[in-house]
Amino acid sequence: MKDYELTVLIHPDLEVDIEAPLEKVRNIIKTADGTITIEDNWGKKKLMYTIKKQDFAVYVYFEVKLPADALLKISNTLNITEEVLRYLLVTVDEKGRKALEEQAIAAKNRTSTDDDDREDRDDRRRSRDNKEEE
Repeated sequence: MKDYELTVLIHPDLEVDIEAPLEKVRNIIKTADGTITIEDNWGKKKLMYTIKKQDFAVYVYFEVKLPADALLKISNTLNITEEVLRYLLVTVDEKGRKALEEQAIAAKNRTSTDDDDREDRDDRRRSRDNKEEE
């Protein structure tokens, strides 16, 4: 089983009852012996260009684990599913994911260091101001 990212664009008229088409996509993944690790509804967004006479779509992102033979089954099924305007199924870039995690950790460390520097600066300024008052 390999990790994949699946982004599905669902017909905007189905936004009111989004659970039905999402359940259909979930069943497609499960019948292909896949498991969903993360599901994130990004909401209704404007498309860059018209797809099937639609200017908007509901974006839903999935992180899934799939066996190798499931890719073709899922692609073929999503192609004929009326609720799905478009989809993108790609493998997860492990190097890219690790690099993003490292960047997030570095940014977090940087902000905590910046906070410490700011506090030190404030302390020096207060002590300088106190000396000037005396």
